[in-house]
Amino acid sequence: MKIFISGGTGFIGSYLRMMLLQQGHLLTLVTRDPGKYASETAQNQEFVSWDDDLVNAIEQADAVINLAGSSIFGQRWTEEVKQRIYESRIESTRHIVEAIKAASEPPSVLVSASAAGYYGDRGDDVLDESEEPGNDFLANVCVDWEKEAQKVTEDAVRLAIPRIGIVLQRDGGAMEQMLPAFKCFVGGPVGSGKQYFPWIHMHDLCRGILFAIQEEQMEGPFNLNAPNPVTMGAFANELGSQLHRPSFMKVPEFALKLVLGDAAAPITNSLRLQPKKLQQHGFEFQYPHLVSAFGDIL
Repeated sequence: MKIFISGGTGFIGSYLRMMLLQQGHLLTLVTRDPGKYASETAQNQEFVSWDDDLVNAIEQADAVINLAGSSIFGQRWTEEVKQRIYESRIESTRHIVEAIKAASEPPSVLVSASAAGYYGDRGDDVLDESEEPGNDFLANVCVDWEKEAQKVTEDAVRLAIPRIGIVLQRDGGAMEQMLPAFKCFVGGPVGSGKQYFPWIHMHDLCRGILFAIQEEQMEGPFNLNAPNPVTMGAFANELGSQLHRPSFMKVPEFALKLVLGDAAAPITNSLRLQPKKLQQHGFEFQYPHLVSAFGDIL
């Protein structure tokens, strides 16, 4: 397939791009600085700027994947950072949707990312895609992000919205924040330890996005996380066991919030998500359990 991708050079996008290139798909990637990737040797990809003619690029595509958005990890959420998190998602999605709507031959499907944060902080409740959104900063970002993507359906383009969980891969995201402490023998659960952690292995995440493109019945929001979420306490214990390190240095929620403010929410919120829609459509996870996911990553 010919696939147009925004956010294809970020944490998730880089792994997704590698998978798609290995499968022989032809990729067009939009980025702020195409020249930065001039040395890339893969023959079946090209880079364009957000200032280029995106309508023409999208007219050549069978599918569009929208992953663009500023990282939510590794920084305190000042008002400036919150604005950047919000605008980077809303404006890039608006730009993509407008280009699709202006195309004389639009792609058949848009897969536009959202996040598990859509649901807010929900304790022990088991959450499938029918649940209402939460009402904190991340939830409100996700609601507006999804609304912006929904506009593409006015022109009969199929839309799939993966609500992405906490992505597990060694060199980025939450793992990059947690691994150094465990390696220094001071790791442990973050927050109460009782909150559910909607994790997903990077490989299954990328497979899930491709599945949403290929499975024509996949439409609307779907939870993209492993079918066996665990509590933060269980997550930390398993991580310590895999690394042969202790897992008793608990980071209290109040201390985390003191340092990070609202940016603590992705780790301290409890989200017991179930990927109901994916499973109903026959998707099979390669890493459904945390022990196998860690076994591959670590």
